[in-house]
Amino acid sequence: MEPKEIEQLLKEALGLDEVYVRGENAHFDVIAVSDKFADLSRVKQQQMIYAPLMDHLATNAIHALTIKTFTVEKWKREKLFFNL
Repeated sequence: MEPKEIEQLLKEALGLDEVYVRGENAHFDVIAVSDKFADLSRVKQQQMIYAPLMDHLATNAIHALTIKTFTVEKWKREKLFFNL
């Protein structure tokens, strides 16, 4: 699975403001940006990202996933550290 495919899946399924995926060999890092995360616990945020990817996790197309979530306002402050 390619990072761009994961980005597209997440953006379509969740309506994220921004999403960035890096990785290869079924190991990926996800940065997701949406104000939907503001009132959710860290666990709920992660579950939200995992949900549209479950079929790909089940087939090992995605083996490992690191997730970082941000609200739009927090992302404005943090994105400089991620070189995006």
